[in-house]
Amino acid sequence: MKRALIRRPSPRISEGIVTHIERQPVDYGLAREQWAGYVEAMESAGWDTIEVPGGDDFPDGIFIEDTMVVYRNAAVIARPGAEARRDEVADAEKAVADLGYAIHRIEPPGTLDGGDVLKVGPTIYVRSGGRTNDDGVRQLREAFAPEGAVVVTVPITKVLHLKSAVTALPDGTVIGYPPLVDDPSVFPRFLAVPEESGSHVVLLGEDRLLMSADCPESAALFTRMGLEPVPVDIGEFQKLEGCVTCLSVRLRGLD
Repeated sequence: MKRALIRRPSPRISEGIVTHIERQPVDYGLAREQWAGYVEAMESAGWDTIEVPGGDDFPDGIFIEDTMVVYRNAAVIARPGAEARRDEVADAEKAVADLGYAIHRIEPPGTLDGGDVLKVGPTIYVRSGGRTNDDGVRQLREAFAPEGAVVVTVPITKVLHLKSAVTALPDGTVIGYPPLVDDPSVFPRFLAVPEESGSHVVLLGEDRLLMSADCPESAALFTRMGLEPVPVDIGEFQKLEGCVTCLSVRLRGLD
């Protein structure tokens, strides 16, 4: 079963944190419409969505991916690097625990944002620096070692999170927009895409890629590769350094 944790946008979304871009006004009504379109796209692709409480309470709560990392039967509950976001975690932890996942937690002084973690088969790439520190990486490695995961650290300095720079295609090829990727040689297979938003995809299954609607050249590239882009408008979330991966936690079922 394919399930996804989601959280609706807060009326206070315009107060969300920005770090690498200039602050812009965020339209709450439009953000709600775009979130509904994102959820509809996931459900149309066969995903059951589970709404986590707290959507009204947290300006950045819509970016639920940062609350955890799930691999096979285990969930590592994050300790966000931005202290203001740490209260977002509790309800998300309860949701994944209720589904039967083994729970591990990042403990102080470790910090970890889920957006800093990219899973490609048994390899887990983690950005160390920024909102995720070395102790957070160590704890993640220890938690997932029994699951057979290999953790590899990745240098990222130009964007907020690792998955702001790179994601991966169904065959494991890592994709990124070269001006924002510090060292593409870290990845065994790397494909440059022509637009920043084109580096952000969610694997929906059956070669379908959920991606932002504002990167037509990247979508055309993926189509030529035999993949099926599923575009959604997420412009209001991009104003807060968000992308399609940030808006859900994908759960592909326990072994």
